Parts: sequence; structure tokens; C-alpha cells
Amino acid sequence: MAKEIERKFLVSGDFKANAEKVTRITQGYLSSVPERTVRVRIKGDKGYITVKGIGNDSGASRYEWEKEIPVQEVEELLKICEPGVIDKNRYLLRAGKHVFEVDEFFGENQGLIVAEVELQDEHEQFEKPGWLGEEVTGQVKYYNAMLMKHPFTRW
Repeated sequence: MAKEIERKFLVSGDFKANAEKVTRITQGYLSSVPERTVRVRIKGDKGYITVKGIGNDSGASRYEWEKEIPVQEVEELLKICEPGVIDKNRYLLRAGKHVFEVDEFFGENQGLIVAEVELQDEHEQFEKPGWLGEEVTGQVKYYNAMLMKHPFTRW
């Protein structure tokens, strides 16, 4: 399996003007237990299934496996997912040599905007754009699998 290393932040400023790309994402969870989350997702016009392992102590690193599957299969799997769906726009923004993924949530998570940056190792330095707010890496309530169960609008 591949290892995913990322840091997560709240967004506290205007970022949309600098976005290189925006994609609509709809996703559900076949399993949301932390040791093995299994997610299905429609991202633009493509479908994916992803398995993630439990995070390390800092929450910045965990195992991840992902495979592209037909959108029609994702639509069928969404019917048997756990209750709750994640609906969001993902914006891609470059800052220095890194690309931030900024998720603007809709539905029951309306008002939440979170940025993630993938790194080569946990201590890698990266440019922090002015719209980047408080770091929330490792805070479980910001995981998409938790936002499905405990949406932002109910905090």
C-alpha cells in the first residue's frame, strides 16, 4: 500500500480567485471504522474506491489504496453506503512547489472549508498561502468519514 502524508487546515480567506481547477465530488462510506475506511467517490466524471488505514500519532500519515472504477459502479455502491453523503467542490491551488486541495462543503457541512497539502514526509517545509488558517491535522472531527456522521452544521 502507498502511504499518504498530508496536513490539514481551515481556510480563513479568499482563495477561489487563484484556483487552477474546481471539481465536484460526491462520496459515501462502505465502512467508516478508523482502522479501515472504505470510500466510494464520484469526482467529476470518474469513479473511485479508496481504502484508508488508521492514522499515525500525529494524524498526518496513514496507508491509502485507491482504484478507479466506473461511475455506474460507484452509483450502485452509494446505495449501500452508511447513512450520510459528502458533497463538496474541490479547488486546486498552487503555492510554491505544492498544490493545495481546498474543499468547500455543501449540505449538512455547509460553511466548512478545509485545505489539505500532501507532503513527502511529515516535516517537509511548504509555503503557507495567506488564506490558510488554523491547522487541524489529526483532529478526527474534520475527517470526511466523521463529517458524514457528525456534520459541521450540528457542532
